[in-house]
Amino acid sequence: QLTDLILDPRHLALTIHEIIAHPTELDRIVGYEANYAGTSFVKLSDLKTLKYGSPLLNVYADRTHVGACGTVGFDDDGVKSQRWPIIQDGMLVGLQTNRETAHYMGETESRGCTFANHWRNYPFLRMPNIQLQAGKPGSPTLDQMIADVKDGVLVDGSGSFSIDQQRYNGQFGGNAFWEIKNGKVTRMVTDFTYNAITTDFWMNLDAVGPPESWEHHGMDGDAKGQPVQSNYPSHGSSPCLIRKVMVGAAFS
Repeated sequence: QLTDLILDPRHLALTIHEIIAHPTELDRIVGYEANYAGTSFVKLSDLKTLKYGSPLLNVYADRTHVGACGTVGFDDDGVKSQRWPIIQDGMLVGLQTNRETAHYMGETESRGCTFANHWRNYPFLRMPNIQLQAGKPGSPTLDQMIADVKDGVLVDGSGSFSIDQQRYNGQFGGNAFWEIKNGKVTRMVTDFTYNAITTDFWMNLDAVGPPESWEHHGMDGDAKGQPVQSNYPSHGSSPCLIRKVMVGAAFS
């Protein structure tokens, strides 16, 4: 069953984390994390050639956002924090790098992503705040998105998830779900999940809410490395309307 989804920022924080933030870590792309946390479907040759999503998809990495979990003045290599694009108008244009990995993509300077969670642990590439940029002023509001959906589900909050080692094929749940029929929210539903083939999923992005609807949410942990270390990034977005998503479980 293909269903239109409206995803709120509380839910999108996890989806962004799993199928945008993780696959654009350069150490995963070149195989450094294959043993524990997996690799990535993204290849170095995809940079500036891969259509990651629809033209409405704009994503940036940001170690400078005030109040965000992954914000610092300098990384653990002493590189000053910065903001840079990852996806522009749906096209993959940037990656997360540090001094050990920047040369793989032909860059001569690190993007400042080195971090260790303790003085005794080895510092390595960790995710910055990864943000999905709001739509332009006048973009559809949440109410307007709902009015534009004939048959769909509104998903609120983070829930269960399952994702393959390359961050390409995943299944996501949430905290609460509302059925949408003919432009109106009708009832709460249960036992709902959806499937996301990463690039197909984002290619179906049909609306992103305006700047005033943008929200920022922290993650409660991000495990990586052996011995394992935990990082705490944040992810921001506006509500998004994504068309024709495969529903992975019947709902009632």
